[in-house]
Amino acid sequence: MQKITLIGLKTPIIKNGDSIGEMLYKRLKELKVSLDNGDVIVVAETPVAMAEGNVVNLEEIIPSARAKELATKYQMDPRVVEVVIGEADEILGGVTGVLLTIKYDTLIANAGADLSNATLGHMVLYPKDPLKSAQAIKQYLEGKFHKKIAVIIADSRVQPLRRGTIGVALAAAGMEPIEDFRGRKDLFGRELKIKFRAVADDLTSAAELLMGEAAEQIPAVLIKGAPVRLTENPSFNMAIAKSECLFMNCFSKD
Repeated sequence: MQKITLIGLKTPIIKNGDSIGEMLYKRLKELKVSLDNGDVIVVAETPVAMAEGNVVNLEEIIPSARAKELATKYQMDPRVVEVVIGEADEILGGVTGVLLTIKYDTLIANAGADLSNATLGHMVLYPKDPLKSAQAIKQYLEGKFHKKIAVIIADSRVQPLRRGTIGVALAAAGMEPIEDFRGRKDLFGRELKIKFRAVADDLTSAAELLMGEAAEQIPAVLIKGAPVRLTENPSFNMAIAKSECLFMNCFSKD
């Protein structure tokens, strides 16, 4: 039986200019935990963005006419809407208090811009390049422990017609994020035709159970024993075209 172990890595509050890799290294040393080949570290996107200084002061935001219109429609702060407009690749609609957007080829609320765990009057944005951020953390820790690992930059998102959030991987460095089941047989010998497993998203959701969504102060989770394949050149991207997406294709206006 395969055993998977998750270890929450609690750190001090992360500030602009901090090194995420260094803080995680120090925490692992405090816990007397070493990294092994094949380990995965899942890091929340908010502390990564804060360390990189990707934070906006709402007092400096001047809402546009479009921002004011959307803010009225969805009962939001026009300054927040203006930030979302600037961050989103596409705005699809929304509900009271939240806009549904596409950012980094992912359906996500408010383009990842978040008031949670930001200092008052500020919003934390996504890291500017999540894959680059993941690679930097990976390289730092691999250099310290001399092991080959993977690093995931994580966020949480809602699912259609489901209450609550699950984890989503914004980027995965050093691993195959998607497992291809096509060609395998089911219990009754039928060949699977379209089945893929979102390994990076699954691991992110598991890590989210320890990270939490409030004041837990656990920005990262170490996962040992996960069935991942380490690689610097993954076979599949996590994102797919709108025409291949069950939800986007069904509700397309085209």
